[in-house]
Amino acid sequence: MSAPNIASKEWIIRQYDHEVQGGSVLKPLQGVENDGPQDACITRPVLSSKKGIVLSCGINIDYGKIDPYWMAASAIDEALRQITSVGGNVQGTAILDNFCWGNTDKPDRLGALVRASRACYDIAYVYGVPFISGKDSLNNEYSSGGKTISIPPTLLISAISVMEDTSKAITMDAKRAGSSIYLVGLTKDELGGSQYYKMLGFTGNKVPKVDPFYGKRVMGALHRAMMAGAIASCHDCSDGGMAVALAEMAFAGSLGMKIQLSLTNKPAEQGMFEGHVLLFSESNTRFIVETKDEKKFLKFMRNTPVWKIGNTVKDKSFKIYDHKNKLIVSTDIEALRSSWKKTFKDI
Repeated sequence: MSAPNIASKEWIIRQYDHEVQGGSVLKPLQGVENDGPQDACITRPVLSSKKGIVLSCGINIDYGKIDPYWMAASAIDEALRQITSVGGNVQGTAILDNFCWGNTDKPDRLGALVRASRACYDIAYVYGVPFISGKDSLNNEYSSGGKTISIPPTLLISAISVMEDTSKAITMDAKRAGSSIYLVGLTKDELGGSQYYKMLGFTGNKVPKVDPFYGKRVMGALHRAMMAGAIASCHDCSDGGMAVALAEMAFAGSLGMKIQLSLTNKPAEQGMFEGHVLLFSESNTRFIVETKDEKKFLKFMRNTPVWKIGNTVKDKSFKIYDHKNKLIVSTDIEALRSSWKKTFKDI
């Protein structure tokens, strides 16, 4: 929770005005204490209208160390699933690219750029999201002492979407004790470039990949369930995987959780992974959902992979049990919140 890429960025969020004309529907921070990381922001440009603009971003530099193609693909998927997480619709969404690269006169830099650009076309085409603008910043490198220092290949994807009725917006904080918690989407053995590996000093080679045909179906089903009022809260799985997403939802809502990994994967479909893979894999197109109407939710999601993995609890305990029902994580939400906030607290 205290890793720099995961930890709270409140120190910089608060420096910028996100209350222009009072049109903010969803702000960058949500929850009981307004300190939970919201997936996307929603603003109403016309205050007399319910219609809003949804804004989100996707980025993961560490994937580019393995393959810039899947880095770009994952950035698009992340931006779109964050649109979906707040109640937005991938249909009617547009995206923008922001490339930051080294000297593309050098074959490896140029090759990486070609790989990333190809992914932008392939993934955006299937999702049906046009690039409406973009920016590139090349030659981000310099020479010193006979050595060339170059930034890693980096692509930021921004997404913008129109939401017809902002009163149906969904936030990421858990809402009430006793709610069912579901994992939506397939978890795979894809720890390459993950924050978990980075913490251990590894890079890995199994980078998270994207299936946009499958992703489009999952996000569409989730959007319809939200519009039907079946979902209380939703958070996408990105940096840190499912474990971090669950922790953020819990402390943002000031509710504990009891999670059982024995419910997470069906061996015939995905293989029985070790607990660290399930907890920290950053496989794309995944969401954590707290249901409001469980029966209705399952009806809308009947053709997509979902697993009930636990429930919220009234106290502040945060417990995770492995496939053999052995307790492997036992802490409380205040400890999680404290770890998440401490990294940049004094800046």
